[in-house]
Amino acid sequence: MPLQASARHFANPDLWDRALGSFLGLAVGDALGATVEFLTASEIAARYKIHKEIIGGGWLQLKAGHVTDDTEMALALGSAVIASGGWNPRAIADAFVAWMRKPPVDIGNTCRRGLTNYICTGNLCAPFGENNCGNGAAMRHLPTVFVSLASEELVIQRSLEQARITHNHPISDAATATLARMTRRLLLEGAQAPCDRIAAELVAQHPRFHFKPWPGKTSGYVVDTVQTVFDGFFSTGSFEDCLVRVVNRGGDADTTGTLAGQLAGALYGAQNIPVRWLNKLDPAVNAAIREQVPKLLKLSLPLT
Repeated sequence: MPLQASARHFANPDLWDRALGSFLGLAVGDALGATVEFLTASEIAARYKIHKEIIGGGWLQLKAGHVTDDTEMALALGSAVIASGGWNPRAIADAFVAWMRKPPVDIGNTCRRGLTNYICTGNLCAPFGENNCGNGAAMRHLPTVFVSLASEELVIQRSLEQARITHNHPISDAATATLARMTRRLLLEGAQAPCDRIAAELVAQHPRFHFKPWPGKTSGYVVDTVQTVFDGFFSTGSFEDCLVRVVNRGGDADTTGTLAGQLAGALYGAQNIPVRWLNKLDPAVNAAIREQVPKLLKLSLPLT
């Protein structure tokens, strides 16, 4: 489907393009990064020189263009909201459980533990745990932003509600809320300057997130993830350059690629995602994203 095909149905076609770019960017970043997940930067350089093509493989042995739990959980969240006709945390938790039971290609320990707790107790908030500060809540939150454009307070509230189903930790909360705030501003304004201020607020409140200079860590700890994503997002000038810089750092590269793609896609729009990457993306994922984006945006009417 041409990128502009659905834009005519929205009062703000630029918002449509940025939203589509954000979700497609998330999936493209996931598919690109999955190939080099858990490799070091030097291992990536030795094997690929510069990894910049969607070729599949990696430790999960994915087909080219296929995605991981990052994109799958985002799509599950989006499907639950659409089916409910609005925000419904219990429906989201149920959708995550259904996804887990398929089973998925991969699932993080904190997500599995949190969803098991929900199955056993019905509690929509996982118990606090010192180990609950991974990046699993942040990686999937994008559809929350689409249906919460009305206010910053709303996007923070809802992002944390979906996060705490599995991740109950103030550092996870801070990262997820910050990424949600940034993505919302990018979608509405298409400018990076507000993101600089939001990132600075995060670092002021939680100095461990400092990312200038980049500290050099790429684990699944949400602080390492945010630092790597921000380093790429704020130091490059195109969607492709951002993703290539981020995933070639290695480590948890599917998730850093996912979040870098989300932010860069929202800034540069779907029109600026390399066609060769979009052509490689799993057709089923591509179609699901294109189906979900307008439905989710319409739940934020009249902004769209």
